[in-house]
Amino acid sequence: MTVTKTRTAVVTGSSSGIGLGIARGLAGAGMNVVLNGIEPEDQIEPIRKAIEADFGVGARYDRANLMAPEGVAELIDGAVEAFGAVDVLVNNAGIQFVSPVEDFPDEKWQAIINLNLSAAFYATKAVVAGMKARGWGRIINIASAHGLVASPYKSAYVAAKHGIVGFTKTIALETAEHGVTVNAICPGYVWTPLVEKQIPDTAKARGISEEAVIRDVLLASQPTKKFATVEEIAALAVFLTSDGAASITGTALPVDGGWTAH
Repeated sequence: MTVTKTRTAVVTGSSSGIGLGIARGLAGAGMNVVLNGIEPEDQIEPIRKAIEADFGVGARYDRANLMAPEGVAELIDGAVEAFGAVDVLVNNAGIQFVSPVEDFPDEKWQAIINLNLSAAFYATKAVVAGMKARGWGRIINIASAHGLVASPYKSAYVAAKHGIVGFTKTIALETAEHGVTVNAICPGYVWTPLVEKQIPDTAKARGISEEAVIRDVLLASQPTKKFATVEEIAALAVFLTSDGAASITGTALPVDGGWTAH
C-alpha cells in the first residue's frame, strides 16, 4: 500500500473573499491549509476550526505582515514548521486604491506594489527551491483582468497585476523541468469585500452614483453583466493543483465574463 503525504497549501490574503474561497477549495481537495490575513486571531478562529471540521485537514492562521520580506519569510517558515513543506502557494493578497495619477499618494503606490507584487516574489522565492527538490509544486498567482488590460485611475493596481502576469511566465520557465507549474488566474469583477470597498471610491473619482459605478464602470466591460463568484475562482485554482493540469504552466487564465475577449 502506498501512503501519500498530505500536501500543504499556503494562501495569502485568505481571511475572506477569493482567498478564503480558494483555501476552502484546497482543503476540500484534501490539503492542509495556511490562512493569512490581518484580522485578529479570535476573529478567524471560527473560520479555521470550520475548515478542519468540514474537511478533516489541518488549518493554521498566520497574521504575518506581507508588506515586508521579513513577514513573508515568517509566513513560509511557520507553514513549514507546522506541516513540513509548502506544496502549493497561492499568492492572493492584495489591496486597491483609486485615484487620478496626479493625485495618487506615494504611500498608496508603494503599499500596492509591496503587497500585490513584491510579496508574491518573496513568497515564491521562499518555496520554489523545496518544490524543485521534491519534484512537485504548484504556484498560483491571483492576478486580475487588470493584469491583461487597463482601466483609468488604477495605475498602481494595474502595474502590479501586469507585473504578476510577467512574473508568472518567468518562474514557469525556470521551473518547467522540475514538476512545478506556475499560473496566474485573472478574475474580472468578483463580488468580494475588495470590490465592494472600491465602489464609493470610484463613484467619488468619477462624480457618479454608486449604482452607476456597478452598471457603467465595473460591469460595463464584462459581457455577462454579472459578477463572477468566489466559488468559480476556487474551482479553477483546485483544478490547477490537480494531475489533470500538469502540463498547464506559464498561463494567464481569465475568469472575466468575456471582458478580455473585446
